[in-house]
Amino acid sequence: MEYPMIHLCYRVRDLAASEAFYQQAFGFEISRKKDYPEGGFTLSYLTSAGLPFELELTYNYDHTEPYVLGDGYSHLAVAVTDLEASHARHTVMGLTVTPLKGLTAGQTKFYFVTDPDGYKIEVIRRPSL
Repeated sequence: MEYPMIHLCYRVRDLAASEAFYQQAFGFEISRKKDYPEGGFTLSYLTSAGLPFELELTYNYDHTEPYVLGDGYSHLAVAVTDLEASHARHTVMGLTVTPLKGLTAGQTKFYFVTDPDGYKIEVIRRPSL
């Protein structure tokens, strides 16, 4: 029996700002969007590079306070071939970006970007094929 991953859900306070962040920072595209006025929420699904996995952004109309993200190390991860160019691009965009890091000295392998709601996105160097 297989259980393929289909989506990850983040709850957001400003749907337009969150959609713009993921579109501009990572090239995600809105694949579908559904408004549920009777339930007081909107779901926006974004995809990356034509992959079947989606990021679901849930916007609840009346939620004005920041969501409690917890104290765990949860995050979404994306891969990029040119890590340094990606880091420079996100820095120039004015995004909240950590320094390039690695698990061993001298080998940079990743960095994190923070979205408008405080969620972390890990950007990992994709190995060249």
